[in-house]
Amino acid sequence: MLELTKETFEEEVLKAEGKVLVDFYGDGCVPCQALMPHVHELAEQYGDKIKFTALNTTKARRLAIAQKVLGLPVIAIYENGAQIAACVKEEATPEAVKAMVEANI
Repeated sequence: MLELTKETFEEEVLKAEGKVLVDFYGDGCVPCQALMPHVHELAEQYGDKIKFTALNTTKARRLAIAQKVLGLPVIAIYENGAQIAACVKEEATPEAVKAMVEANI
């Protein structure tokens, strides 16, 4: 799991070839913390097919807003710089995130 910053986001996600999953989370976000172990598990299972990354939106608020992340948690998949799938807020269950990952590998 690659921890992103506002300085590395463009290079690691928007300019990356292939598919990149971004776990947008915040410091005080309880649902984000609950989801994180499941995302790490998926990274172990599918890390050879999709690059798994995480971005702490508390430290990159403007970047998150620019990516249309207005509530948390958000798990998004990008391909060649464009967002192609996302699980947002209540939809971001371990099952939904796994289904989204499996649909995009």
